[in-house]
Amino acid sequence: MRALAVLALALPLAVAVPSEAAACPKVTVPGAAKQVTACLDDLTTKGTLASGHTDQSDWSGLNSAGAVNPTGVPGMQIDGYFPDTSTGNTNHGWNHDAQFVIRLPQQWNGGLVVAGSPGNRETYANDFTISDWALAKGYAYAATDKGNTGVNFYRDGVRPGDAVAEWNHRVSELAVAAKAVVRQRYGRPARTTIAAGQSNGGYLVRWQIENRPDLFDGGVDWEGTLFTADGPNLLTFLPPALRAYAKGDAAGVAAAGFAPESDFLWPFHYQYYWDFTQRVFREEFDPTYDGDAEAGTPFCASGTPGCDTDYDYASRPAAVKQAMARVSVTGKIKRPLIVVHGTLDALLPIREDSDIYAKMIADRHRDRLLRYYRVEDGTHVDSLYPAFPDRLRPLLPCFRSAFTALEAWIGTGTPPPPSATLPRPATGDLENTCTLGATP
Repeated sequence: MRALAVLALALPLAVAVPSEAAACPKVTVPGAAKQVTACLDDLTTKGTLASGHTDQSDWSGLNSAGAVNPTGVPGMQIDGYFPDTSTGNTNHGWNHDAQFVIRLPQQWNGGLVVAGSPGNRETYANDFTISDWALAKGYAYAATDKGNTGVNFYRDGVRPGDAVAEWNHRVSELAVAAKAVVRQRYGRPARTTIAAGQSNGGYLVRWQIENRPDLFDGGVDWEGTLFTADGPNLLTFLPPALRAYAKGDAAGVAAAGFAPESDFLWPFHYQYYWDFTQRVFREEFDPTYDGDAEAGTPFCASGTPGCDTDYDYASRPAAVKQAMARVSVTGKIKRPLIVVHGTLDALLPIREDSDIYAKMIADRHRDRLLRYYRVEDGTHVDSLYPAFPDRLRPLLPCFRSAFTALEAWIGTGTPPPPSATLPRPATGDLENTCTLGATP
């Protein structure tokens, strides 16, 4: 069920190579090996779907059907790629990773939003959830495929952890280039630069806010993946969940970190997420576990040699933790950060992820820079909402409310409402509205 995959998914179909537009202002993307520029009547997905300047398969399955987006933002789009050796991204027939898109609205508000793709999706993965919204507010927007894409992303690099480490480099690389493009296009530098992302893209926000405060003024993290060398991480909670679920042990799944109230989501996540995600990320950080095999055996029975169901991160060699440490976050954030995470996330369980990250930030005495909103009944992908409208709540509107709150926080110094668990409203348009609370 490819459309719903977030942490990993099959490769999307290629789209046509964007056409060059002679009427566009001349700008150069520093460091790019290729760039193609087009001036468009509408940079949002409504327009780019018609003009061939997005790929819907990159972003399908991330939003609920009733989510309403702004449209009608004219401006310039630059598609291209930076030098790279991997070839997973098939968009435009380029077969080249490190692809990027930069969008420059005619009416610019002085800001820039930079995003990395969720999961192992390609360049346009955030078009519906982030780009449309940011462009309509007047922001320039830039996004990267993170430098390696598709189900075999772990093949990129030489050492364990190299593929994920490249994700962080590619976001920083694009932020530097996009800032230069903005200055060329508008004649002045961006006043504000915001990092934004979902899932693996949310992890990238965390890493950038910790490590590249020179590039970003703040960030919005939508259920980011937590990588820590000592755990928790994907490799600590997925194997026990796989073992327990296969035995029908609901208490064991809950003990692995998944909210008991999310049990109605477990069959889907077991089939499409848990096993696959465990295998590909284990291959990235611990490729020797299964010998010469690549990414293990799908749904192998416990007791099978090299089975990821039996994987025990704590007992693995120190080199595995060292590989994980290369990409881990520490909680030492250096810019304002807003985190949004659903309490029924059945892929990245909140108590093994953002609850831990918020504590890491507090332990570093950086909680003054954090707002953390736990969204009651939110899960990992909003596209599941129509199947369970009485039990789930989409997170996209809460992400947008968080973005608006961050704008005021870094723009005028107005603090967002205090961190809180946001109760599910009994009425209202849950697909398009979300209130964070009363501003102090």
